[in-house]
Amino acid sequence: MKKFSIWVIVLTLIAIGGCNKDDKKESYLENYPKVPLTGQEINNIIRETLNKTGDFDWNKVDVFVLWSALTHGNNILTIGYDDQPFASLNTKKSELAKKEILDQINILEKNSTESARKGESIIIAEGKELNFMDVYVKEIETLVELKKNKKIRYMEPSNYQYFAFEPMAKSDSGCNTDPETINSGDYTVVSPNCQVSWTYYKHNIPSAWTYSTGSGVTVGLIDTGVSSEQSLLGSNFNQGYSSGRTISKYGVYVNSIWPWSTTTDGSADKCGHGTLMAATLAAPRNNLGYPVGVAYNCNLVAYRATGDVVLDGYHEQRGVSRALTELANMSSVKVISMSIGHIFTVGSISDAVKYAYSKGKMIVAAGGTSTTFTNFVGVIFPASMAETVATTGITDGSGYTECDVCHKGSKIDFTVIMQRANDANRRSVCLGFFNNTRNYVGGSSVATSTTAGIAALIWGKYPTWTRDQVLTRMKQSASLYPNKSSDFGWGSINALTAVQ
Repeated sequence: MKKFSIWVIVLTLIAIGGCNKDDKKESYLENYPKVPLTGQEINNIIRETLNKTGDFDWNKVDVFVLWSALTHGNNILTIGYDDQPFASLNTKKSELAKKEILDQINILEKNSTESARKGESIIIAEGKELNFMDVYVKEIETLVELKKNKKIRYMEPSNYQYFAFEPMAKSDSGCNTDPETINSGDYTVVSPNCQVSWTYYKHNIPSAWTYSTGSGVTVGLIDTGVSSEQSLLGSNFNQGYSSGRTISKYGVYVNSIWPWSTTTDGSADKCGHGTLMAATLAAPRNNLGYPVGVAYNCNLVAYRATGDVVLDGYHEQRGVSRALTELANMSSVKVISMSIGHIFTVGSISDAVKYAYSKGKMIVAAGGTSTTFTNFVGVIFPASMAETVATTGITDGSGYTECDVCHKGSKIDFTVIMQRANDANRRSVCLGFFNNTRNYVGGSSVATSTTAGIAALIWGKYPTWTRDQVLTRMKQSASLYPNKSSDFGWGSINALTAVQ
């Protein structure tokens, strides 16, 4: 009788255990709706959070919101693992954390993930030098369990595209290849026969050229690439008073709607934005009658890492993360200019920014350019990060007034005068996308490339200085120093003062 009772108890426990296992999935379905939120509903949550806190973090949303976003983004989940972002700091520890997470996903997704059923890898891509990976995850149960894993730093739906669900979409997203007619009052001709934008004089850049032209300094540019049809940013990079320097162009952007695609489409700019940033930074002091760049003797390493200025797509985010990592590993690069961004944080790019920062790079980033669908955002990402130098544009009017499309806020470090107060169309002047053309360029974009150019001038004068020493000189040379504005940072840099 006693033996029979024991077997009854054992069989009962087994039955209960089996029921609990079978009911586990059912309990999840009871806790969460079966139908995901729409993209518009998710966007409403994002906007509401941005309006309340100034930031949005996928790690702070409900699992159901995260899962809903995944369903709108090919079920691609980015996981930042280990307690630090750099694989080089503890390779064995990182690899163990990664294996544990992948084993967990394989078990949880074994009846639903197509790739797992076929015995294929669930990894789509991994961060080079960085502890993050992109994986396929379909089930909300998987997210619930992964949330409990202490070895995971963040989880994000990396192919969820905010602007795909906005009526205005991304509109032109900073792209323009059309040349413009330039007002003769917006530039001055200097030797050997080049044009200097009126905005440069507001920062005493031409006077600073007596002391430094950026020679010996290499600047990295992460943007939409550089035009193959502008020879002054190609075969004639050394022309006029510009000599002994190099321009290198790389393409890491995959122009495809399919996240698993890996073929890049080259280094040539197809948008126009990257070309105008390169021109502002480093166009040669030519004798052909075209605009000169701020640091006209610096070396330039340009990356086509995105299709436009808004980092809303999977391949744009991966391209920028890769470009940052590769530039971080180039010992010659001192400054990285990024006139691009997103309205909220992207973990893979954040990891890469921190990696580049750990390598001593100065990362100058755009504070944001408003449109009808982003004017509720303050300083955008990655300019919002402590590791970057955030810039914005202001007019030449009295006091400090942001340009008609520029963001401002407490995270701004410097301003650049780049727009006429009485005419928003008259902005900074630069070399155009095609040979023998010129353009106006504005917003926090040109503020970023101008500031990066000034940093190159300082480093050219003081080549042994560290990033912190250069940044300190930039602050000390700015118009509001030693005070810092709640909207405009340290103000506008006086380049002449900075290089003396």
